[in-house]
Amino acid sequence: MPKLPKPGSLVDAPRGNWVDSFAPDWLLPYARLARWDRPIGFWLLFWPCAFSLGMAAVADPGAGFDWVALILMFIGAILMRGAGCTFNDIVDRDIDAKVARTRLRPIPSGQVTRTNAVAFMVLQALLGFIILLQFNFFTIGLGIASLGLIAIYPFMKRITWWPQLFLGLVFSWGALVGWSSQMGSLGLPPILLYFGTICWVIAYDTIYALQDREDDALIGVKSTARLWGDSAKAWVGAFYAFAASLWLVAGLLAGGSVVFIVGLLVVAGLFTWQVVSVDPANPGNALARFWSNYWVGLIFTLTFIAEWLI
Repeated sequence: MPKLPKPGSLVDAPRGNWVDSFAPDWLLPYARLARWDRPIGFWLLFWPCAFSLGMAAVADPGAGFDWVALILMFIGAILMRGAGCTFNDIVDRDIDAKVARTRLRPIPSGQVTRTNAVAFMVLQALLGFIILLQFNFFTIGLGIASLGLIAIYPFMKRITWWPQLFLGLVFSWGALVGWSSQMGSLGLPPILLYFGTICWVIAYDTIYALQDREDDALIGVKSTARLWGDSAKAWVGAFYAFAASLWLVAGLLAGGSVVFIVGLLVVAGLFTWQVVSVDPANPGNALARFWSNYWVGLIFTLTFIAEWLI
């Protein structure tokens, strides 16, 4: 079996990542299929779970912060992001073969067969379901309800200019799950947190999609980056503003105070930096701004934890 080229050949994988450095040959293509060499994806899936757990702790300080749930959701995010990426690559194998950034992915490059990819996807999904079973019945049902959105997302870039919205619906689900795992139900704060997180995802994934605008135009793939064209920066800024505003109301309703507001101002500063400094004509610049959303999630999570502690 031919090997994928080493670090740097997969454009959106950081050089020297642990998969390229340490994964054995038999695991390497599957690790890349699950995007373990690009951890930003599972972090972005995990952070809404984390800051939703933090908001629940602020709303009910006596119950404390559930560190066990945090660890379980982190493992679940890795598994479900891997399963989702595998499914996406199965569906998009013909498209990926035509795009410079994705043609070296394991399926279009022949590293993994479609049958083996399906088996790998099922394995990850089953392990993720085992993680889900550790929570209350309401949260289990909520997790199962997300499967429909996960199933339709890969097809959205073919039929709508708003695939980033559908990604937002999927990647923001943790904003509901974190809260429900502690409260056994939903309420206005997690719902507002969810909608704010959707706006966050739309904005950062539009920045990510700036890398592919030329290839996407050639093969007919739709995105908000293409839809908004030269106005992309303004639209990204607007959605970041919506995200911060909805998060502000959600946090205040849950009991946040000055500590929460200060943390959210730091997040807003990161949003502003991304919008002001992003260069749509420079793929490396856009990718770096996209990656910086790791810090957005971390700071927002720590904001809620600090609010709970103080």
